[in-house]
Amino acid sequence: MKPMIKTFATAALGLTLIFPTMANAHTYSIKSGSSDLRITLESLLGEHAELAVIAMQKGIDGAADFNDAASSLLANGDDLSAAIGSVYGADAAKAFKGLWSTHIGFFVDYVTATANKDEAGRKSALDKLDKYGPDFGAFLESANPNLKAADVAEGLKAHVSQLIEAFDDYVNKDYAGAYKADREAYSHMIHFGHVLADAIVKQYPDKFTNQGASVASVDLRSALDGLLSEHGGLAVLAMQKGINGAPDFDAAAGALLANSDDLTAAITSVYGADAGKAFKGLWNTHIGFFVDYVKATAAKDETKRKETLDKLNQYGTDFGAFLEGANPDNFKTADIAGALKPHVAQLISAFDSYVGKNYKQTYASTREAYAHMAHTGDYLATGIVAQFQEKFHDPKAPSMSNTMKIWLKIGISNITIDDKSMMMDTAPFMWEGSTYIPLRFLAEGIGANVTWDQATQTAWVKAGNDTLTFWVGKNEMEVNGMKKEIGAPVVLKDGRTQVPLRFITELLGWDVAWNEADWSITLSKAMEKSMETETHMH
Repeated sequence: MKPMIKTFATAALGLTLIFPTMANAHTYSIKSGSSDLRITLESLLGEHAELAVIAMQKGIDGAADFNDAASSLLANGDDLSAAIGSVYGADAAKAFKGLWSTHIGFFVDYVTATANKDEAGRKSALDKLDKYGPDFGAFLESANPNLKAADVAEGLKAHVSQLIEAFDDYVNKDYAGAYKADREAYSHMIHFGHVLADAIVKQYPDKFTNQGASVASVDLRSALDGLLSEHGGLAVLAMQKGINGAPDFDAAAGALLANSDDLTAAITSVYGADAGKAFKGLWNTHIGFFVDYVKATAAKDETKRKETLDKLNQYGTDFGAFLEGANPDNFKTADIAGALKPHVAQLISAFDSYVGKNYKQTYASTREAYAHMAHTGDYLATGIVAQFQEKFHDPKAPSMSNTMKIWLKIGISNITIDDKSMMMDTAPFMWEGSTYIPLRFLAEGIGANVTWDQATQTAWVKAGNDTLTFWVGKNEMEVNGMKKEIGAPVVLKDGRTQVPLRFITELLGWDVAWNEADWSITLSKAMEKSMETETHMH
């Protein structure tokens, strides 16, 4: 799974940039209403996955901090509810909170049943989680018709599966598998946040604009924010495992280092392999300092603890110098050192509070550390976009004031595209309540490319970064490899592949208007006039 949500971003997470922003000094920005919505939803949903893993582990371990871990998970749910309420109102926020808290309760039931070796209870909890997806999907579709209940249910099914896998692997001492599933669950919820944001933007295009930020710059912001926030969450958990001498410490630390590898790949994609190697060395060094702090705490070596804190504070300056060297116009050593100081303080606070059994403070600091790293991602993304403006802008971004329109009519072979008419060799028709149109002409109208395989009677539609696959006779299709129900089968008529009109156009972001008086259909979308189409279509 883009916005104007100033209230959304500030009320839900307080995602105001705490670093000196470069955005106002340069042509391109990472900030817009739509990007703030996307980042807020991604951040809150990703945090949900992180906190759920922690709470479930604490529950099965009978840990003293379970209640506070669970409370932080519920507090995250409160923030999500407030975010939904800022768009849809107080009643929707209340309904959302009820549904969201219920599914958290089902996970708790699963943990409790596992602890009691109650197989019937485990199965009952899983059954409730399976039923929850369609209920939640129906709620979202009722609020926003761009979100389909079946698609939401499918997405939540994957969410449930990943969290259950992470928990079951942990119980079975397959710690590598547990943390692999943990990271997959986090990534999946980030994607779910993107999907929700896109649907809200489509519903309220005037409220949630993309003015000032390109798609490429927002994707960069999302990637950096997500990876850096995940770093904060994994670091807290790894430090707890370290001080406890837990058997899964190595796997937790391995997940933290795998996150570093992904961050390194992101830096490498911008600055090259040598810079990526240098970044990884610096980044993993600061992780090592946190490990040293844990060891010194376990050994009750106050001198070593202080020495390690000094190294962590010095690290900010070293890392700042590295970034300023790569991007001297937009990154300043002092700014970066100042920004990383709270990161160190928050992680140390979360750890020290945990050791001191002040668990309420532990999880308050954990959430602060998670949110702070999104600010860090914003700062890095802003500087990178300013440095590489040509790379992080959309040279052919559609103008929102330029609306393309396509008109067609049931039983009539004429199709009009922006006041230019052409004849199709077959006409749109109605069958079993669905409107069908030949795939070739629809593709030409919306600027997509189509390829056809006669042997398998398969059609592939390439639209932007998306690939849609249709099979004649089937009422399901695939979007980038993910199956979706169409609701009506693809058919062959007049030698043409015919597809349900409303499904494919709404899937690609077109508005569909039906005129009952003359059985005509008008498609509209804000986009560029220029289109590239493939001539070899079926």
